[in-house]
Amino acid sequence: MTLAVERKLIKEHKKRVAVREYLHRETERAGFGGAEITRTPMGTRIALVTERPGFVIGRRGETIKKLTKNLNERFGLDNPQIEVNEASDPSLNPQIMAQKLAEALERGWHFRRAGHSTLRRIMDSGAKGVLITIAGKLTGGRKRTEKFLEGHIKWCGDTALTQMTYGYATAKKKLGIIGCSVAIMPPGSVLPDEVDIHGGTKGAGSAPAAPVQEAPREQAPGITAQGRGHEKKGQVAGLTTGMYGQAPVNKPMAPPRPTPAPEAAPEAAPAGKLEGSVTDVPGIGPKKAEALKAAGFETIADLDEASVDDIGAVEGIGPKLALKIKDELKKLRK
Repeated sequence: MTLAVERKLIKEHKKRVAVREYLHRETERAGFGGAEITRTPMGTRIALVTERPGFVIGRRGETIKKLTKNLNERFGLDNPQIEVNEASDPSLNPQIMAQKLAEALERGWHFRRAGHSTLRRIMDSGAKGVLITIAGKLTGGRKRTEKFLEGHIKWCGDTALTQMTYGYATAKKKLGIIGCSVAIMPPGSVLPDEVDIHGGTKGAGSAPAAPVQEAPREQAPGITAQGRGHEKKGQVAGLTTGMYGQAPVNKPMAPPRPTPAPEAAPEAAPAGKLEGSVTDVPGIGPKKAEALKAAGFETIADLDEASVDDIGAVEGIGPKLALKIKDELKKLRK
């Protein structure tokens, strides 16, 4: 009994796939954007999404009548009813964009130009994320896969099945068939981590109160910063008096003594300055010395002041010998 049910389900799904492929092939000129097949008590309802519905309906409905008749005779659908809807935004329909990408490749567009152009058109329409995959013999005899992606993309899981929409089309080239698949996350997609909190506690949205700063405490008269008992002689209760209780005489303050200017230190000779000819450095032969002198390095001091790159740039020296020369100079300095 179970096998019979499974066979029936497989047969129904095969029929649905065959019907969808037939509709895709027949309405390709109109910009096929998908088909939803639903069985009802009145028959089989087919909701067709296209970019140009007029091409599907035809003059006086002749094309759609022909489609209905073929679906009944070829696939055995009971009373098929085709409903043609126009795509609200073709740039956000993955099937339409995959078909346009395949047509661009067939017209001779380079795959990178076609992929980036399709990606930019979808993102400019407000999509949250796009993944475009082009696979096949793109530029040579070997098959390869190129991906163009931007924005937020879900690769797997239940979110990828419910929030991502997919489309697939093929481009027929001389080297073979190139597959074009487009996955789009529409603008209205709600991800699991996007949570809206309604209401909240009272005053939750108000700004935090500023911290209260304590006023500085007033210092009692007669008490210094060091505390009670550290008053100077004659300084009581904040009043300063002279010896024997007499008021002090305000004498003018003497001008401060000028600070003598620091004596200039005698200029010391540079410590550790190396002297001698470049031939005195171990590892530099006559030919190397001639090359260094031709480059302007006459003495050991000239080599000491130059950098490793400057010494290595001399013809016949090189970076390894320049590092060795610098090491020998360090030893001579010590």
